[in-house]
Amino acid sequence: MERKRRRNSRALLAMAALAGCCLPAQAAIIGTCTIMVGASGTMTANPAIGILGSKQAGGSSASATVVASSLLCSLLNLLDCYSVSAPAPAAFSSAPSGGGTNVTFASVFRLDGSGVDNNGGVPQRVANGTHAMQIDLTATKSSGIFPAGNYQGIVTVLCE
Repeated sequence: MERKRRRNSRALLAMAALAGCCLPAQAAIIGTCTIMVGASGTMTANPAIGILGSKQAGGSSASATVVASSLLCSLLNLLDCYSVSAPAPAAFSSAPSGGGTNVTFASVFRLDGSGVDNNGGVPQRVANGTHAMQIDLTATKSSGIFPAGNYQGIVTVLCE
């Protein structure tokens, strides 16, 4: 009888250990960051048709609104606050034949109407609250010109 109890105890211990390592860990939520996509931007070509960008004449910036709320950010004076970024894509999501070759992309964003361009790939810390973002994308062809057609580039806004 003693031997059977030991086996049962070991089996229960093994099951408890297995359950403990395989169940998702429970964590307290200490903040949220919500991104609301606004208007899409419009990229236009420069006169030499070697650059497509939302900052070119006739172009327009995309927009988004970020709402950051972190308990630790409020309590500990900017410790563990969120950062936002808008890195440039590696390629167009759609382009006519040959339109996506020899192209480099760059993105910038502005926060809260500041007028200061931040490199899209460099996170900028934001305090709790609502922040308006304007995002611009530029595509530069290193050789040749962009063929006629429709182009689409998607910049992903991150809040981490």
